[in-house]
Amino acid sequence: MKYKLNFELVPESCWCSNLRSALPPAAWDIIRKKAYARAGGKCMICGTPTARLEAHEQWSYDDENCVQSLANIIAVCKACHEVIHIGRTQLLGREETASEHFMKVNGCSYSEYKKALGEANAVHRERSRKEWLLDVSKLKDFT
Repeated sequence: MKYKLNFELVPESCWCSNLRSALPPAAWDIIRKKAYARAGGKCMICGTPTARLEAHEQWSYDDENCVQSLANIIAVCKACHEVIHIGRTQLLGREETASEHFMKVNGCSYSEYKKALGEANAVHRERSRKEWLLDVSKLKDFT
């Protein structure tokens, strides 16, 4: 089942590589502020109005050629961002709050949450067995 709010588990070989750390601070600032402007003060996933949005990089994966490509940069609320990065959220001891948000946004049960998390973890394990190339050619669309 495709949900409105999903887990986005990045392959291990891509951990710690993100646009915020790869770009000069001024360039990232421009990109994230454009995402915030597109969002109009609301989370682009759950629609909750918030004064504090967070920029999130969405990636697509070519599993055959092992290419991770930048797909979009969106503005999300903290609650959605913690679901998206559920692995980190679990390490910080905040999975219960994240699971409640996932179920609320997606209108699903706890068993559906666990099933979706299991499926995301299976994909993550498979992708983490490989080394990935990074394609950020779409970055020009956000500058």
